[in-house]
Amino acid sequence: MAENFEKLHCWQACYDLKTYLKTNISEKLPKTEKFELYSQILRASRSSTANIAEGWGRYHYKENINFLRFSRGSVAEILDHCIEAKDCDYINLETLNEIRSKTEKCIQLINGYIRYLQNRNDEK
Repeated sequence: MAENFEKLHCWQACYDLKTYLKTNISEKLPKTEKFELYSQILRASRSSTANIAEGWGRYHYKENINFLRFSRGSVAEILDHCIEAKDCDYINLETLNEIRSKTEKCIQLINGYIRYLQNRNDEK
């Protein structure tokens, strides 16, 4: 297991997604959405990394896996909000596709880490 959560590939991918969203979405949303849609996107992106960190800090594999599932849900929520942003013409298809690619990578890495932890738990 990693020496700290920042070394986890799934955390790094979610952090990259969060950074991308902060720099590429906030400026494209109208002022009326700064406290609505953007706030929801920001909270979900913060939750994606925070849940990985919190899970890493737990002692038991099963607890860690639960937090990873919460993180995976937050990543899916990000994609849903961004689809809505595209539907409202706040972002273009290219930006949505980049977000889709980043969210898929996050989910794949989170799922891989869940499998790793499940296997470690089974070895006990």
